[in-house]
Amino acid sequence: MNKRPSLNVGQRFPTWILGLIGILLVILVPVLYFLPGSSDPSTNPAEYLPQKPVHVDHSDIVTGDFKTGQDVTRACLECHEGAAVQVMKTTHWTWESKAFDIPWRDQNVTIGKINQINNFCIGTQGNENKCMSCHAGYGWEQGRETALANPENVDCLACHADMGIYGKGAFGNPAEGVDLLAAAKSVRAPTRENCGKCHFDGGGGNGVKHGDLDESLYFPSENNDVHMGGDLNMQCTDCHWTKDHQILGRMIADNYTIDPKEQVSCEQCHVNQKHEDERINTHLSAVACQTCHIPALALEDPTKVYWDWSKAGQEGREDNHFTYLKIKGEFVYDKNFAPTYLWFNGNNEYRYILGDKIDPNGITYINKPAGSINDPNAKIFPFKLHVAKQPYDAVYNYLLQPITSGKDGFWTNFNWDQAFRLAEPITGLKYSGQYGFAETYMYWPTTHMVQPAANALQCDSCHGANGRLDWQALGYPGDPIEWGGRK
Repeated sequence: MNKRPSLNVGQRFPTWILGLIGILLVILVPVLYFLPGSSDPSTNPAEYLPQKPVHVDHSDIVTGDFKTGQDVTRACLECHEGAAVQVMKTTHWTWESKAFDIPWRDQNVTIGKINQINNFCIGTQGNENKCMSCHAGYGWEQGRETALANPENVDCLACHADMGIYGKGAFGNPAEGVDLLAAAKSVRAPTRENCGKCHFDGGGGNGVKHGDLDESLYFPSENNDVHMGGDLNMQCTDCHWTKDHQILGRMIADNYTIDPKEQVSCEQCHVNQKHEDERINTHLSAVACQTCHIPALALEDPTKVYWDWSKAGQEGREDNHFTYLKIKGEFVYDKNFAPTYLWFNGNNEYRYILGDKIDPNGITYINKPAGSINDPNAKIFPFKLHVAKQPYDAVYNYLLQPITSGKDGFWTNFNWDQAFRLAEPITGLKYSGQYGFAETYMYWPTTHMVQPAANALQCDSCHGANGRLDWQALGYPGDPIEWGGRK
């Protein structure tokens, strides 16, 4: 059989064709390399929502004669063996940060609801019978150390029960009259109702504290919150990703610095997304998403913006939730108003620590968000500012934390002097016997109540004669639209 003679490459293809192929490869390979491919991250936010296991209906699983909350927890731990230990490692349990080395103190300090003060209800120390109705634990009548050390004090129901069935009362224990068996049978994955029970009502009532969290978010419209309302109907854990009971999202109110890995951001789901208008994209390095997309606070329910404790205890005044309560003093509420804008890099420049000296004739900052126009990690960010007049020691010049609730507390006897003396051995702060009231500021970052894109701020919302931003306070010589960019 005759074999077909072999041909070399040059014989099969003319030299000019081989040269053309080589040129095309040189041109096309780099282009193809940079074209979007299947390995590029998706820009569809829905693809980044956490995948959650289907919850098992417990109504036919849970049995027992539950007399106490601890009885319920013991039953939970029979199947969920490590759950309580996981919860006890979270700040939802400790109410306390890690120890920080801060410039104005010689020793490291921790920050949290457990040991520091705010300018709402002031402090939890000695007031556990009331304050711990928002703690994820039971048994605070036993004292702090005992309550926090016992895994059986972990309140599984606070985060998992149907809140139409379950509620908390004194010292964090189940409210009187709660059917614990029915509550235990109702457990499910956490919903807005579970989170909202504390976070919507923090500071003493609906919407009091945050300005972007209130009971309108239980069943919101899309115009109240584009994520939680409408067809999306997202739950808190869709953004506050959770693993082993550790929940992303930390507040600067209870921290000095925050690891970005512990925080929630818009970019978790909105990956590589740009605006169609390039003029808007030029703002992204200096303006937070929230600044344009949360144009107003307290859209439906009003939030407290001023609290004057010095007027508490007055006789003959009629109580009104929005203006005056004898146990708390005078208030100012507001709704549907523009936030306060500051540079913010996610941390605190300062956080008032119990015992810090103050100037009673000036403003005392409970917290001061960190960031400036010269900070490359900072962006212009919206905050709710809460102003208060709260007690201080007129000799030692530091803020005082009173005992308000319980036997002989201020809410019982309306005696400030007695309330400060009761607190002295608990907080460790000496009380001179003389007190006054000083003005304080506290800032709360605004991240909820995101509006539909059509409601976002427009150019003239910030720029021009009637713009909402104080450019000089932000470090600009004037409206940057006149010259562009940061300094």
